[in-house]
Amino acid sequence: MTQDLDRLCIDTIRTLAIDAVQQANSGHPGTPMAMAPLVYCLWQRVLRFDPADPIWPNRDRFVLSAGHASMLLWALLHLSGTKAVNASYEVPGEPSVTLDDIRRFRQLDSKCPGHPEYRWTSGVETTTGPLGQGVATSVGMAIAGRWMASHFDRPGFTMFDHDVYALAGDGCMMEGLSGEAASLAGHLRLANLCWIYDNNHVTIEGPTELAFSEDVAARFLGYGWNVTRVGDANDLALLERAFDVFRACDDRPTLVIVDSHIGYGAPHKQDTSAAHGEPLGEDEVRLAKRAYGWSEDAKFLVPEGVYAHFGRGFGARGRALREAWFARFAQYREVHPELADQLYRMQHRELPEGWDRGLPEFAPDAKGLAGRDASAKVLNVLAQNVPWLLGGSADLAPSTKTRLTFEGAGDLTATNPGGRNIHFGIREHAMAAIVNGLVLSKLRAYGSTFFTFSDYARPAIRLAAIMEIPIIHVFTHDSIGVGEDGPTHQPVEHLASLRATIPSRSSSRGSRCRPSTARATRPRPGSCAARTSSPTQRAVSPTCCCSPPAARWPSASRRTSDSPRTGSGRGWSACRRGSSSSGSRKAIGKACSPDGCAPGSRSSRRRSSAGTATSGRRERSSACTPSVRRRP
Repeated sequence: MTQDLDRLCIDTIRTLAIDAVQQANSGHPGTPMAMAPLVYCLWQRVLRFDPADPIWPNRDRFVLSAGHASMLLWALLHLSGTKAVNASYEVPGEPSVTLDDIRRFRQLDSKCPGHPEYRWTSGVETTTGPLGQGVATSVGMAIAGRWMASHFDRPGFTMFDHDVYALAGDGCMMEGLSGEAASLAGHLRLANLCWIYDNNHVTIEGPTELAFSEDVAARFLGYGWNVTRVGDANDLALLERAFDVFRACDDRPTLVIVDSHIGYGAPHKQDTSAAHGEPLGEDEVRLAKRAYGWSEDAKFLVPEGVYAHFGRGFGARGRALREAWFARFAQYREVHPELADQLYRMQHRELPEGWDRGLPEFAPDAKGLAGRDASAKVLNVLAQNVPWLLGGSADLAPSTKTRLTFEGAGDLTATNPGGRNIHFGIREHAMAAIVNGLVLSKLRAYGSTFFTFSDYARPAIRLAAIMEIPIIHVFTHDSIGVGEDGPTHQPVEHLASLRATIPSRSSSRGSRCRPSTARATRPRPGSCAARTSSPTQRAVSPTCCCSPPAARWPSASRRTSDSPRTGSGRGWSACRRGSSSSGSRKAIGKACSPDGCAPGSRSSRRRSSAGTATSGRRERSSACTPSVRRRP
């Protein structure tokens, strides 16, 4: 009976994807048809995730790096009964994805867009679509998980031990970004990270042998990963065994290579590029359903017993784990009140009381102080006041002056996962994506390089801007006056380019290489240190400090839609009562630090993570920041 239900659930995922793509007349049906058994096995038997509370802190993360297969995620969120989280952190009981939402797949304002979008639909951990971004971001999430365990765990209190899973395809493996990120993940021995490679040998243009012939397993063994293989994507026992291998490996990340058939079940399109990026066609849809033993005329069918089966497995396991975690947190708060307060504030994107205490004052000086030197002084004070602020550079810390030098800061390494200085190596693109993953895990993180090399990081910076997460990039050597290195290192067009092409971010920079005092580098209300939504790029000259222009900073009263709820009477709200953090809201204003939106705020027309639209009119954050999302 269980095997029959397993097959029924898998084929429900497949047929929902087929019907949604066919009705939209666009999309990618082949990968959902192939990977339905994989995601079913992972979610139903392995993943620690409570659909009733999709943002509890110690949940496992699932990242769909192959974002074009988004119908996998929408089907899972619907069938598992995942609940929506609104902009007030509440779970009012509404589903994150309804069957009607799936019927409107890839349509304007649908909660089921063509690629997963963070804060648009509850259950999406990060925006994906540009291939390779998801797997690279998952490395940041894995680093964050290990850092939080090192910082918060105490004897008898395991507060963070979650795992991070990312599903990738051939395109993710081809993108150079995945190589950068995998190299660093192997170096750091991130045993809480599992990438799943859908090895279907097909891309949009045809078979992968047209452009891709490397031995992926050997490549990842060279990176220092554990590699295992599943020869048949339909074999649930082998899939579950592969996940057991991952969880048993405690000294390196794991790559699970899954051999699959794109468009599985479609008799004329299976294993062809025709199943990749276009609807199957009505005739092929009927033939595929016949192969599954499905009603050929049924559309968007969820057979009886499917919802209940997910509830008994995935739902019951996640609920028990979440309730145990919050019960443990209540005890933890009694024994370790200071750490509990930090954990609560971090999860709600609040800053500690006195986060700006002790910031240096820079008196007027005719000689002046290099902006990067002033930045270093400020950064080190802030990092001591905000224990979850960490970051690093792409092998340029001696030049960008972003190393944290105070006692106890330390380097983040394979053997010291709690260090505050991250050595990203010469991997600007991976650095930016990893910083996104760190911040999506609620840490405050920064990356740094020369301004001209922001070109290498641009795709990940752009995604951070779309997600409106408060990452920080410190760019130095921002003047065309750095002539000794020649034109390759002179950022002539970069500031204007970042302002013009990347939405919803703040570029803090004054006139080009204007001699000034270091006072402009000192944070003030609304500076990057206090920003709680949208990225900040701060460019500082190597020889002088440039005053940031006046800007209209976002309201501190906006609430984040990805933060734990406080109004439902359970979870965080119960932890809030009587806790030592009773005055924590004063840290940055009326409400918890936002990455989301509340009615009337800058992003008020954007939906919350629940996909529930908020009222009000979207405004531009500044005169030079274009708005790209105008959904009602």
